[in-house]
Amino acid sequence: MVDVVRRNTDYALRLMVNLARYHGNGPVSTRAAAKEEGVPYQLACKLMQKLHKSKLVKSRMGPKGGFSLGRDPSQISLREVVETIQGPISINRCLLAADACKRQHDCGARTKLAELQHYVRDFLDRITLDELLHNGREKE
Repeated sequence: MVDVVRRNTDYALRLMVNLARYHGNGPVSTRAAAKEEGVPYQLACKLMQKLHKSKLVKSRMGPKGGFSLGRDPSQISLREVVETIQGPISINRCLLAADACKRQHDCGARTKLAELQHYVRDFLDRITLDELLHNGREKE
């Protein structure tokens, strides 16, 4: 089995949807979000730091501090979160760079893999935190 979305990315997505749920109501503590989403606290701290560095979340210090989304949930794509946590999406190593494989010019698989990679990136770009939040609510 190949994990396209790794465990840490899954946790980060949960944390981001949690922040989307409370968007506009002030910051959420990492401890509270981690507890609500079943994410180990220490790992949640590291993930929030990465998300903060990429400006997907903003932080406020102090007793009523915590994290909030850096933009509206409808403006943050699933792809941004995935690539922040696990790096650029690449279906195969040969697609990472123009010179990644010496066989790229005569490889029949590369063209189809590139199409698949383009499809996956576009698909993830179209899914927003707002959509993830509302999909979860429809099931409740």
